[in-house]
Amino acid sequence: MPHTPSVQKIWNISWPIMISLVAQNVVNVTDTAFLGHVGAVELGASAIGGLFYVTLFMVAFGFTTGVQILIARRHGEKDYPAIGAIFDNSFYFLGILTILITILIVFFGSHILKPFIASDDVFRASTIFLKYRIFGLFFASAALLFRSFYTGITFTKYISISAALMAGINVFLGYGLIFGKMGFPQMGISGAGLASAISEVCSLLFFFAITARKAHLAKYKLFAFVKPDLSIIKSTLDVSLYIMIQFVLSHAVWLGFFLLIEKMGETSLAVSNIIRSIYMLLMIPAWAMSSATSSIVSNAIGAGFSKQVIPIVNKVLVFSMGIMLIVAMLAAFVPRFMISIYTSDINLLEMSVASYYVILGAVFLFSATIVLFNGVLGTGNTRTGLAIEVFTLSLYLVFAWLLAVKLHQPIEVVWLCEYMYAIVLGVLSWFYLKLGKWEGRVI
Repeated sequence: MPHTPSVQKIWNISWPIMISLVAQNVVNVTDTAFLGHVGAVELGASAIGGLFYVTLFMVAFGFTTGVQILIARRHGEKDYPAIGAIFDNSFYFLGILTILITILIVFFGSHILKPFIASDDVFRASTIFLKYRIFGLFFASAALLFRSFYTGITFTKYISISAALMAGINVFLGYGLIFGKMGFPQMGISGAGLASAISEVCSLLFFFAITARKAHLAKYKLFAFVKPDLSIIKSTLDVSLYIMIQFVLSHAVWLGFFLLIEKMGETSLAVSNIIRSIYMLLMIPAWAMSSATSSIVSNAIGAGFSKQVIPIVNKVLVFSMGIMLIVAMLAAFVPRFMISIYTSDINLLEMSVASYYVILGAVFLFSATIVLFNGVLGTGNTRTGLAIEVFTLSLYLVFAWLLAVKLHQPIEVVWLCEYMYAIVLGVLSWFYLKLGKWEGRVI
């Protein structure tokens, strides 16, 4: 890669990831929207149960992000057989890890949640949701590994197809199982968890099927399934471990944010679940381009073009901010329409409008921050990425506690925490890329 990638190249890598993120967020939107029509308790409980699940899921997400960086580096070096070895050994590691986590949550999940939830109704509903949702963890994690492979080799077409399949199945089963339609039993919040788990099984089956039959992927030596190589697992963990810790911490802190809000009352929790879902939906283009950033940066370094890293990050950053400015401006015209997707309660809808406008500014800020931070991860110095995240999260949690608990501010003011997080994380990431000693780093 002798020059920075064109906008077309960035777009070609990003748009299938974007479609996949849209589809994955349909799962979240489906749960939130359907349960919003069941009741405020179920809506709030799905936020806590869902965030607890996502925090566990971030263990796998962090690991596979490291795998993606390694695969991208080997792809830039044209060491294709090494990619298969990384993939297979990562599959062994993830399989054992996620099965152990699932067993732990099945037996002890309710005991872990109980001390943090004030409402008995929300606690019961959260544990019911988690009981069914957790069985999708192994399958979702394995599907993430495939996503990391395809993103790492910058061939992202199948990612969007798999995610669309998962979203379609989740909408169909979620509607049937939550409300008891189309011959399914009426399961309420437990139906939401079960539908999501089944949809993740189907996504993984698609990845296995499509990857096994494509001849042009043979050079990567996937599915060799030789004896586990502990040296490869260790070298993968050297890159992934800090990302795993970082992602788990970031979502654990966000879970902590919602637990603070839960103490403000069930209505504030319901409002925040709606806002969280819209926030994640609007952020999809930026998430996609940030994922592309880490792969493009790692590919460039692997191919010997470290001097192009800053120009690459700058180009993706401008592109990301431009798209997200358009997204935020369009979203500003339809607040009540967006919120009405999640609830038919007029009071809840009106109470959500102020927080909705708060996150539109955060969406624009974060479109730059997430690209800069993924540029840091793409250099392979994931330890520095963790240090930046820990410092920022510490400030975020203190700020959230101050606004929500100490000063008893309204929910829309509490959501201003996102601005602080985006600014601090972005500034620290920019300083590292400009001044940090990352050139020549071997991974």
